[in-house]
Amino acid sequence: MQPNTLRPPAVSYRSLFSLPVVVAALGYFVDVYDLLLFNIVRVPSLKDLNLSEADISLIGGRIYNWQQAGLLIGGVLWGVLGDKRGRLSVLFGSIITYSVANIACSFVQDPQMYALLRFIAGLGLAGELGAGITLVSEILPKELRGFGSSLVAGVGLMGAVVAYFTVTLFDWRTTYLVGGGLGVVLLLLRVSVFESGMYLQMKQEAVGRGSLRILLFTNRRRLSAYLHCMGLAVPTYFVIGILATFGNEFGQALGIPEPILPGRCVMYTYIGMVVGDLLSGPLSQWMRSRRWAIGLMMGLTAAFVGIYLFTGIQSAGLFYATCTGLGFAIGYIALFLTVTAEHFGTNLRATATTSVANNVRATTLLTIPAFQMLKPALGVIGAGAVVGMVCFLVGFWSLTRIDETFGKDLEYTEG
Repeated sequence: MQPNTLRPPAVSYRSLFSLPVVVAALGYFVDVYDLLLFNIVRVPSLKDLNLSEADISLIGGRIYNWQQAGLLIGGVLWGVLGDKRGRLSVLFGSIITYSVANIACSFVQDPQMYALLRFIAGLGLAGELGAGITLVSEILPKELRGFGSSLVAGVGLMGAVVAYFTVTLFDWRTTYLVGGGLGVVLLLLRVSVFESGMYLQMKQEAVGRGSLRILLFTNRRRLSAYLHCMGLAVPTYFVIGILATFGNEFGQALGIPEPILPGRCVMYTYIGMVVGDLLSGPLSQWMRSRRWAIGLMMGLTAAFVGIYLFTGIQSAGLFYATCTGLGFAIGYIALFLTVTAEHFGTNLRATATTSVANNVRATTLLTIPAFQMLKPALGVIGAGAVVGMVCFLVGFWSLTRIDETFGKDLEYTEG
């Protein structure tokens, strides 16, 4: 896995700040705000619904997984529509869906309805990131794709920080209303965004668009690439879905005297991710290699997971600092999606990128139940370590199997 040492050609950076890129970044901002809101308000909202501490952990995990199930189904739905109907149709349809669901969450009165609404929200949120990264990858010159993904991610991930501070200013019901309102504002901004030229050109060709059969079942190379692109990011959602979301349980297991707040764990993790994602794209441009950049970030993630679980952290400040380090290390989410977009032709690109993004998010459908099942026998730390080890084995194996896509020309289709 050797980095590419060819000198990059001179290129203007003005297109990085074009309207589609800026709106994609703001779209990811709203996506992250709404997606992480339940992680942040999980404990206070379920307490307000009169659940016990044990039920908050168990039922809270189930509600979270309903949201992730929505992401899983929505990733396929919006991805197919993105290739069949266009990138912008997905961005409009998804934002309407999750905005309505988040506004409805502010009026929820029981866990069952809460779970249903988070499922609908997940269904809508599934279309945002993949379609945005696909659009940005297609409209930017190949020399700027890494910078574009970093810009989208850096702005977008700030949504989690804003969500946390919104929760500190308002009650949890109001924060859901704010999320829905942000979606409506974004919808108005989207009116001025233009469609990808690559997609418009591809529409004139007689090729299958948005076909899961072509993507997954007619070519072993495509299926392998799809699975390995997904595997690259499995460690990232182990950190977000387990270590940050259940930070209060890990804090208790470590014997930290001060109560650890899961919402604060999520906030600090995403602060780190903002910095990591802003740097990982330029790092891949400087190294002339996506694989080397992702490999470095994944190795750093493994190191911080070891610090989090096994160094006997005894203060809340150090625990939150470790969460920030974890966030920085997993700050290659937009970069791995750029790699996914670069692996597939224009007629399958949105299907692949959008579904892969949400399949990774939905790995919590497996990791959270596994974590809960292992806790009685291994304890919180042991259960986290076992689940984490499996996630990193998948991640590093996938890294050795994917192609290097830096500088790849994306103007092609697949049959």
